[in-house]
Amino acid sequence: MVTPPARKVMVVANPTPHSAAALQYALSHALLEQDELILFHIENPNSWKNTFSTFLRKPSFSSGATAPNSVPEGSSTDIDFLDQMKRACEIAQPKIPVRIEKTDIDGKDKATVILAKSKALGIDLIIIGQRRSLSSAIRGYTRPGGSMRGSKLTNIADYLIENSPCTCVGVQKRGQNGGYVLNSKTHKNFWLLA
Repeated sequence: MVTPPARKVMVVANPTPHSAAALQYALSHALLEQDELILFHIENPNSWKNTFSTFLRKPSFSSGATAPNSVPEGSSTDIDFLDQMKRACEIAQPKIPVRIEKTDIDGKDKATVILAKSKALGIDLIIIGQRRSLSSAIRGYTRPGGSMRGSKLTNIADYLIENSPCTCVGVQKRGQNGGYVLNSKTHKNFWLLA
């Protein structure tokens, strides 16, 4: 029996249900035993969520004393979602090596950062969670020009599917037992019952 060559599979990881569905699809349908899984997260240091959570973590005491239950600056009371995702991968597919990659957005749009990182790492397959409204599904993806800037309505998954040099799959979970709707360059709205 001929073993297919090892692939590098990147799942775009965010603390959202869409990202969790993409990871679930990758673990159950896309990964082979010899593949390597990379959980890739783009951090946005300017996000209002980061600012707000930093504000909540900093103690505001006038003296140098800290409260007994205060959290040191720079640490988090939440368990890192990336570590949770990695643990879930190791439980579901113990033979597949899993690593975490993080990068800052640095003023660029997310799609450009994802494409650059996938090229730098030699990625063979990108899997991204996708949220599509009924209107965007009916209308289809039309993006003249190619720049992602200035359009908040642009779907990052659609942009990656159309512009990635490697295979990119957008994954939408359909209910508890409804399977997945998959989108790629060659298949649009492909319903996989799983």
